[in-house]
Amino acid sequence: MPAKPSTRIPSSLPPVFTYSDALTAGLSAERLYRYRDEGHLEQVGRGLYRRADAQPADHNLLEIAHRVPDGTLCLITALARHGLTDVIPDRVDVAIPLGRRIPALQSPAEFHVFAKDTFAIGREVIRIGGGLTLGLYSAERSLVDVVRLRHREGADIAWEALRRWLRRKGARPGALLEMARSFHGAESAVRHALEVVL
Repeated sequence: MPAKPSTRIPSSLPPVFTYSDALTAGLSAERLYRYRDEGHLEQVGRGLYRRADAQPADHNLLEIAHRVPDGTLCLITALARHGLTDVIPDRVDVAIPLGRRIPALQSPAEFHVFAKDTFAIGREVIRIGGGLTLGLYSAERSLVDVVRLRHREGADIAWEALRRWLRRKGARPGALLEMARSFHGAESAVRHALEVVL
């Protein structure tokens, strides 16, 4: 009786890896798919896998981080991560700089194209697992964006997020206005929003 093939995944493969990475590490396509079907691997996206024993992570964010290295969580998705809204978005809001190609993803994502010269303002980097990172706009940048784009995102969401932020210790409206000055027309919109909620 032939020996059962080993389910040992090559140690050279990181927690999250591509189909090409697997082939380079010596896994055949057949074995890769068998490991997936047996539950040793999880398919995160098209051609993207993670070890089943890796630390838990959001599959949507893993795929976005892999396919869009400069992608940045923004708008309602960022507000939710900062605890500034109870809205649970059905898609992940991802900002990309103007000129960046929008990739095809299996994950539910909505891409927002932001100007290159202001793209990095308020951008932080968070670890999402599997050795991958993703951008996240700060609470202040997210507020400025949701106020200036309130015609798309909804004024009610913007006002409620702003109220929650103002209740936080250390919230400084002056700093919010200072950040808003970097975006065309945003300072007056943020000033008006502050007048509405204060």
